Amino acid sequence: MSLSLRPLTESDYSTWITVDEEAFGNAIPPHRRELFKDVTEFDRSLGAFEDDQLVGVTSVFSFTMTVPGGPLPVAGVTSVAVLPSHRRRGVLSALMTRQLSDIRERGEAVAALYASEAAIYGRFGYGRAADNLFFDIPTHSAGFVKHAPSDPSLRLRIVRPAEARSVFEKVFEAALDGRPGLYARTPERWNAILSDHEADQGGSGPLRAVVVEDDRGPRGYALFRIRSGITDHDTPSGELRLKELFGLDPAAYALLWRHVLDRDLVSRVRVAQRPVDDPLMHLLAEPRHLNAGWLDELWIRLVDVERALASRRYSAPVDVVIEVEDTLCPWNAGRWRLSAGTSGARCVPAGDAEADLRLPVALLGAAYLGGRALTGAQAAGLVHESRAGAVRELSTAMSWEPAPWTGLIF
Repeated sequence: MSLSLRPLTESDYSTWITVDEEAFGNAIPPHRRELFKDVTEFDRSLGAFEDDQLVGVTSVFSFTMTVPGGPLPVAGVTSVAVLPSHRRRGVLSALMTRQLSDIRERGEAVAALYASEAAIYGRFGYGRAADNLFFDIPTHSAGFVKHAPSDPSLRLRIVRPAEARSVFEKVFEAALDGRPGLYARTPERWNAILSDHEADQGGSGPLRAVVVEDDRGPRGYALFRIRSGITDHDTPSGELRLKELFGLDPAAYALLWRHVLDRDLVSRVRVAQRPVDDPLMHLLAEPRHLNAGWLDELWIRLVDVERALASRRYSAPVDVVIEVEDTLCPWNAGRWRLSAGTSGARCVPAGDAEADLRLPVALLGAAYLGGRALTGAQAAGLVHESRAGAVRELSTAMSWEPAPWTGLIF
């Protein structure tokens, strides 16, 4: 197959969406097409063409993402799709390889994505770096523990989401630096979050919001929809679907959850994405009633190992020589000496020094945000140790609290 790659333009957009819909087997509503177009960086898109036919696409968002220790430019990979007629013909490999090279040339050391299928992206050096929980909470079993935090100075205010956007933005900005994986939101992305078209509602009613505040200003917010319902026995069976919830302190956080769990005529609260260390697990008196499930969330790829490892902070001192296996980005392959402490890090080529441990680049990416221990991969036989204790030393140093979580699919 004769394949050519080039950036896509606005004139290609309709065909691009057609490829995306065919690959994912979905139909993107017209207003969602426009919202996605608004956030698209066409110069960072890439199309694969067989002759004049567009057969595969991918794109990148330019993010500022929180990593352990602070913000970092990160390439947010999105819209990866290949026509079903052209699978297993090298289209995806060509796109992903070219994209990694472009990301490196742009100066970004880290790429991130959400995986439609978990088995795909390890082949391209991405590692499972963050997970999320989903909840299905019966409200009649949602009492809090006796000493749940409270603050009498806090008050709740019901708001219209479109009119309270500046409040949401202020709260989110305050929360941004606290958790690895969160990324700064552009005005266009907020437009998508607050979109309330009928297709966005999915039968669950209009977007609703509540703000918690005190005399100093907003301390948190929750966005949600409510699908009303009633049983054959005339008892309420409404379902609240939480979109997102941020509280800037324990009391504000607890008050928001109490509001969500105490809404009249609601019998269940469903939550699709929450961090694996969500404090709600400690607040609920009977945590089994969270009915929690666990899924992979963010996948991380170290595009430039040297700069990526030097660009984050570490939880403990570490001095190791790491041998990295990376066939797709040969500039990463080899031995690197990482010397780091809680205040800074240095990563340089190790020359002829003996490696303390050896691992694939995907596992280094999985550990990068601090939420995936390397010792587990070692127990699985995927990380090889030459110096006793080296894997634990590196794993401890790379660990971070709170756990990584993005919370908003891109």
